[in-house]
Amino acid sequence: SSLSLREVTREAGIAPNSFYRHFRDMDELAVALIELAGSSLRKIIGAARQRATAERSVVRSSVEAFMEQLDADQKLLHILLREGSVGSPAFKAAVEDVLRSFEEELQADLIRLARLNGTGLHEPALTAKAITRLVFAIGASAMDMPRERLPEVTDQLEQMVRMIVVGTQTMARLEGMKGAARDALKDDRSPG
Repeated sequence: SSLSLREVTREAGIAPNSFYRHFRDMDELAVALIELAGSSLRKIIGAARQRATAERSVVRSSVEAFMEQLDADQKLLHILLREGSVGSPAFKAAVEDVLRSFEEELQADLIRLARLNGTGLHEPALTAKAITRLVFAIGASAMDMPRERLPEVTDQLEQMVRMIVVGTQTMARLEGMKGAARDALKDDRSPG
């Protein structure tokens, strides 16, 4: 976000006029990069979910794929993680859109998996938001860590996500038990 147009065009090897044929300003370039980063990450996480097997859970595969992107050559994830906290209002809005998109996809996956596994799910939208925001926050702090710490961070992040999932399943089960108890009380009080 602190780069000038001249620096960008010089590094890209293009004339400033060529830049303006594609982007109105630096904000528009940054938003395009953020959208590209989000799209790229979505494909990678989607592929990780497809690769999940009985031995390697969806949670583990997805967390590993996300953390591996911190080391990827393109550094697209770095753009996404950094610009959400230090960029211009346009950058921040673009990052927020990407996060909401991840949350919506995750919510659909959580609902599908809960139905498939016969488990409950308390507040699916909030659960998806909690997981997404946690993963991105941990990712942002892990960007500057020594690479040898990433396996430990990956393990911790996987455990944190599992805690959220177990928590939402437990809350759904408790809500179901409360509902069943209320229904039983109503039945006991009915004249019969």
